[in-house]
Amino acid sequence: MLSERRLQVLRAIVQDYVGTEEPVGSKALTERHNLGVSPATVRNDMAVLEDEGFIAQPHTSAGRIPTDKGYRLFVDKLAGVKPMTAPERRAIQNFLDGAVDLDDVVARTVRLLAQLTRQVAVVQYPSLTRSTVRHVELLSLAPARVMLVLITDTGRVEQRMVDCPAPFGEASLADLRARLNSRVAGRRFADVPRLVEDLPEGFDVEDRGTVSTVLSTLLETLVEENEERLMIGGTANLTRFGHDFPLTIRPVLEALEEQVVLLKLLGEAEDSGMTVRIGHENAYEGLNSTSVVSVGYGSGGEAVAKLGVVGPTRMDYPGTMGAVRAVARYVGQILAES
Repeated sequence: MLSERRLQVLRAIVQDYVGTEEPVGSKALTERHNLGVSPATVRNDMAVLEDEGFIAQPHTSAGRIPTDKGYRLFVDKLAGVKPMTAPERRAIQNFLDGAVDLDDVVARTVRLLAQLTRQVAVVQYPSLTRSTVRHVELLSLAPARVMLVLITDTGRVEQRMVDCPAPFGEASLADLRARLNSRVAGRRFADVPRLVEDLPEGFDVEDRGTVSTVLSTLLETLVEENEERLMIGGTANLTRFGHDFPLTIRPVLEALEEQVVLLKLLGEAEDSGMTVRIGHENAYEGLNSTSVVSVGYGSGGEAVAKLGVVGPTRMDYPGTMGAVRAVARYVGQILAES
């Protein structure tokens, strides 16, 4: 276990390196921070931190920089989440309040996160499998053609055309709409198949084929595999950090193009707490020089998706964590009110 003083030295090294982009020496530490000890003592503490793998010497200069292990300890023990100021919170709320639909909410969230953190922002669309049904609308387009509109509790809207095996009148359609919503509105997607399986039996024989067709389309909509969608923004921010990537920025850019990689990085929405993955903690090799800060968002206290940022390991962790958490909270409020 490191002593409290050595933890303070590590915190100071991380803060200075993030702020200055320069390796940090003992003289600079004692001048900039009130550590209460001599430069010789700080040098000794730095030697211990280096032996323990928390800092490293990038070249022959006297300065040291944090390692992935050092950043990890900083995040776990030393870094509080920096709260947003009142003007920052108002700016977030005003920017997101103008959104007109779910796509606009996600697009605005990506832009806002990228601007606040000056990193790459990644926002996952609310997942259908973790959603509940708000309403099912059925609209007659032709005597044997119906549009099915599924609206979720997160504001997501899915539309499908249904070609019916026989003409279906407006009165029958209204009856089906009412019975369907009485069973599924407010229920989780996973429960819907069980709730509607006997619904056709309540209709006249000549209408049961159409009712079954509509229900089949609804169930297909609930279980579609291509539901996991992401929006990404602020990739150009990486160009400001070229020297933070040992060889080239290309592996990072290639990884950001892989949706499956990003979904794995964000993690499962059920794990809705703040997650910080640093450097080699990211399983994807192309992102070993980056850190990923993510958190779940949703309505009613339950996460339906994740959002976060990707940037170099030399990151303002307290500020980034504060921004990510604040934005997630406001997006959740918007979904709850939508």
